Amino acid sequence: MQTLSETLSAHRDGSRTLAQTVAGSYARLRALDDPAMFIALKPESEALAEAERLQAEGARGRALWGVPVAIKDNIDVVGLPTTAACPAFAYVPAQDAAAVARLRAAGAIVIGKTNLDQFATGLNGTRSPYGTPRNALRADLVPGGSSSGSASAVASGVVPIALGTDTAGSGRVPAGLQNLVGLKPSLGLVPTAGVVPACRTLDCVSVFALTVDDAMAVLEEISGVDAADPFSRPVALGRLGALPPHQRIAIPRPADLDFDGDAAAAASFALAVERARGLGATIVPIDMTPFYETARLLYDGPWVAERFLAVRGLLARDPEAILPVIRQVIAGRPLPDAADTFAAQYRLAELALAASASLKGIDAMMVPTAPRPVTLAEMAADPVGRNSLLGRYTNFVNLLDMCALAVPVTLAGDGTAAGVTFIAPSGRDAALATLGRAFHHAAGLRLGTLDAPMPPLAELPIVAPPGAIEIAVVGAHLSGMPLNGELTALGATFLRATTTSEDYRLFALPGGPPARPGLIRVRNGGAAIALEVWALPAEGFGRFVAGIPTPLGIGTLALADGTRVKGFLCEQIATEDARDVTEFGGWRAFAAAQIEPQGARA
Repeated sequence: MQTLSETLSAHRDGSRTLAQTVAGSYARLRALDDPAMFIALKPESEALAEAERLQAEGARGRALWGVPVAIKDNIDVVGLPTTAACPAFAYVPAQDAAAVARLRAAGAIVIGKTNLDQFATGLNGTRSPYGTPRNALRADLVPGGSSSGSASAVASGVVPIALGTDTAGSGRVPAGLQNLVGLKPSLGLVPTAGVVPACRTLDCVSVFALTVDDAMAVLEEISGVDAADPFSRPVALGRLGALPPHQRIAIPRPADLDFDGDAAAAASFALAVERARGLGATIVPIDMTPFYETARLLYDGPWVAERFLAVRGLLARDPEAILPVIRQVIAGRPLPDAADTFAAQYRLAELALAASASLKGIDAMMVPTAPRPVTLAEMAADPVGRNSLLGRYTNFVNLLDMCALAVPVTLAGDGTAAGVTFIAPSGRDAALATLGRAFHHAAGLRLGTLDAPMPPLAELPIVAPPGAIEIAVVGAHLSGMPLNGELTALGATFLRATTTSEDYRLFALPGGPPARPGLIRVRNGGAAIALEVWALPAEGFGRFVAGIPTPLGIGTLALADGTRVKGFLCEQIATEDARDVTEFGGWRAFAAAQIEPQGARA
């Protein structure tokens, strides 16, 4: 099996039929002989008939035309039972889950339902009466869960993409342990209608893929508000772009890192830090205390009651149908009362404030996806402790309403993989993907278990985050200059360095300190003036503009490429006694030749 992009290319240029691709998935699955990967498989004849129908119809603009996909078996698919890895819970859905319906509308072909930790309660992949899917890299290691079968299906080349779910890390940990990309979107970005709840307020439909570009291509198809889903939210997705320079990436301070004694895993994360620096990022160690305390709330707080709600009926009529370890997690102790529930919600609100403060001016957080690989024998000897270990860096993300993207870092000769997860506030999905795709490409690893090199990275422009307002700066708000922190503190993202059109003049205004530049547009005798374009969230833009002192203001600047953007301009009267510094071509060059103007504001 190839990547999603390569599969689509083969379909569109006619080098492979849709039926040949689908037949290849089934052939690969037979060759693997892993009966625990899928709980239910669509008959090959039905899948081939669907492929032939789609072939006859033509692509018709369908973005996933003829692509075989696997679906985690807590997500409804018409024609296949939903079990959530519990035979006594099984039912036959009357309609597809919203995400599956959107995949089908885009031309994807569902081949089966994949195994999982029962009721999506676990991060290791061994908690299923249907067996444990093999880790595609090394058979004696856990595959990761709860989306174990979906990850194994992609990593082993059965399908190029698969859907999982993620409440506490289920869409990330299996990716980290099997050399995959695992995309966990912002809460509500992808509808969860038709998904068996784990914690309904926290559940996400996730995507496993071989590359970030492939994962984002799927996300574009399955995202968007579902008016019938009360947990669907209008979250802007944004677009992939080139990696902006000057990224600020937070990592856990050394005292907050735990690799459970695994030197190779520690070295992998150290390599990831250096790789991020190599991409131009500034690394900022932060205190992880509010994040780790939040993580403890997930299983020690009232959110366990949501898991109880999902299986309450089955627990009442047939408790033995649920695996003992799952019963212990869901119903092994009294449920919190209403007062405890509100107390936990209040504490979560406090922790969210602290977490947000620690990430002020940060583009993304980077953490290990899992502390280290875990063997099947270790998991059998300590099922609760080893499972908790795997969730060290994952459990806080959904509680804090963040999005996340797991990408590979290293693939060792002994078959162990290690990865990192990039994390950011809700709505930053595309920005994370932009960072993750550059990072993954820099790793140069093979994809999953395929003997295929990393595909070339398509060149893309730098794009502004959704809802952001572009603003051009010409003075000390330029990157690396004294007031740039005012921008980054308001959540600004660097987009590009460019110049004005050739009809501007730049002045060093009188007064100060600090000295200030003044930019004006002229009819004659102008020049191109160097500037930077940043993107500010709308609220941040308002706060930034409110602090601009007279005689400066915000107007519309004409740029060298013919586009227009908001930016600093000066009242012309203020330049009458000012020094004309247009000859320097920009404030940075002028400041470099001076002493006093280093503190200039604009």
